[in-house]
Amino acid sequence: MRTFWTISFLTLSFSTLVTIPFAAFAHGGLLNEDGCHTNRKIGDYHCHRGASPKPSQFSRQHLIPAQTTPKQRAAGAFSSCAEARAAGSAPVRRGDPGYGSHLDRDNDGIGCEPYRPR
Repeated sequence: MRTFWTISFLTLSFSTLVTIPFAAFAHGGLLNEDGCHTNRKIGDYHCHRGASPKPSQFSRQHLIPAQTTPKQRAAGAFSSCAEARAAGSAPVRRGDPGYGSHLDRDNDGIGCEPYRPR
């Protein structure tokens, strides 16, 4: 019976030693000293390691309420995709305010498409 508990303990210890280092690398983003970061895909600021963000850590974007609809252009096309993304309108479809053929490199009717690796 003692051998069973010794083997069980060793197995548990080994599996813990093997999995804990990988858990530390499970997150691909860089964290600040408090274990927090901004998610690049959705702009969400969140923390790992149980820390909560301090109010001084929030950027100006966190103080401005999120828009529910993209901004509309008065007239003309966006000068660049960066401008369209900053306005929250990318991707821009043919017929939408702000669309311009210079924004649609593959001429499929959708300008400022997200990059897709081949």
